[in-house]
Amino acid sequence: MTGFGSAILAGTALLSSPLATTTGESADVLTALFTATSAVCVTGLVIVDTAGHWSSFGEIVIAGLIQVGGLGIMTLATLFTVLVAGRLGLRARLFAQAETKTLSMSDVRRVVRNVVIFSVACEALAAAVLTARFMIGYGEPFGRAIYLGGFHAISAFNNAGFALWPDSLMRFVADPWICLTIAAAVIVGGLGFPVVFELARNWRRPGRWSILTRVTVGMTLTLLIAGTLIFLATEWRNPKTLGGLEEPAKVLAAFFAGVMPRTAGFNSLDIGQMYPTSLLATDVLMFIGGGSGGTAGGIKVTTFGLLLFMIWAELRGEPRVIVGHRRIAGTAQRQVVSVTMISIALVAISTYVLLALTPHTLDQVLFEAVSAFSTVGLSTGITAGVTPAGHLLLTALMFIGRIGPLTLGSALAMKDRGRRYELPEERVIVG
Repeated sequence: MTGFGSAILAGTALLSSPLATTTGESADVLTALFTATSAVCVTGLVIVDTAGHWSSFGEIVIAGLIQVGGLGIMTLATLFTVLVAGRLGLRARLFAQAETKTLSMSDVRRVVRNVVIFSVACEALAAAVLTARFMIGYGEPFGRAIYLGGFHAISAFNNAGFALWPDSLMRFVADPWICLTIAAAVIVGGLGFPVVFELARNWRRPGRWSILTRVTVGMTLTLLIAGTLIFLATEWRNPKTLGGLEEPAKVLAAFFAGVMPRTAGFNSLDIGQMYPTSLLATDVLMFIGGGSGGTAGGIKVTTFGLLLFMIWAELRGEPRVIVGHRRIAGTAQRQVVSVTMISIALVAISTYVLLALTPHTLDQVLFEAVSAFSTVGLSTGITAGVTPAGHLLLTALMFIGRIGPLTLGSALAMKDRGRRYELPEERVIVG
């Protein structure tokens, strides 16, 4: 937490410099703080146009903050995964098929090295494709194409959603090279290093996948398909979104809209013109987020997936929750409920306060609160018009949403204590 706070303060200082703006005048502290927090927390919410307000120096600072935040998040999340696995006596498949009881310094160095190599390789591949497309398809000079490709590859892989056009990626709504490359980087970054590493080792043997990988992959595929179908169904005839596109472009745009709530704030459709049903579906997808150990935010697909398994077991009257022939510990189930309920409470309270501070409607304010907490960055267009107090609230919500679920989940996992006695049981009426 201290590291992320320090990075935000350093970013705020750099963005407050006259060198960081196109006008040569120092940005106000609130704008610099909001932007730095959004970048370090890989959110993508902005109160000024990124390309129009910030100079090349400012954009490079933003890209650097995104990279620092993304690498920090993946490293911390992966270390917590290994640490919790060792504490609970589980098989740590991150580095070897051996029992891991403690987290040694060699493991820490290996985690950091592998996370950095993995991140840079994915970003380089996405940047190469985007650079080629900007040069060949849009006639951008080589230097400018590399700059655009590199910036958006970093932003996409780290699920940040910062774009260098005022309309985000709406001008590329029908371009599969741009949209699919960005979407692929977002998905891979959102899966998380532990899952990707295990898939690379055992992709032909799903039976050997850990519960983390099974739930992450299963829920990711389910949500991607469900999101695409929902946007196709609800926005197909909306003249302000999918309605004016050819059918192949509609499918591409719906898929892109289904991927981005995994916590990347790019948009190829005008979010503010979507139907309320689509906004509500996006709220749900944003709140769930992406995979544990990745750059995505939200409560995580593993939390949501385990919650569904818990509900299913309860409906069937099963005394234990079983996933993939493995029993889920009671401590993990309590962690799932705790993280989910605390996150719901934070979003509800923030929405209430924002409603009191702004003249906007409930669906707009709820969308903004969920987007900030889940570090998504999508917006209906009200971010810049929120009051200074609202901007400070969103800033705090982005920071809490980035650090909170990871810290809370890990703390609960490491705090498991045995009880030497049991009290008498009493049945309570529920419902």
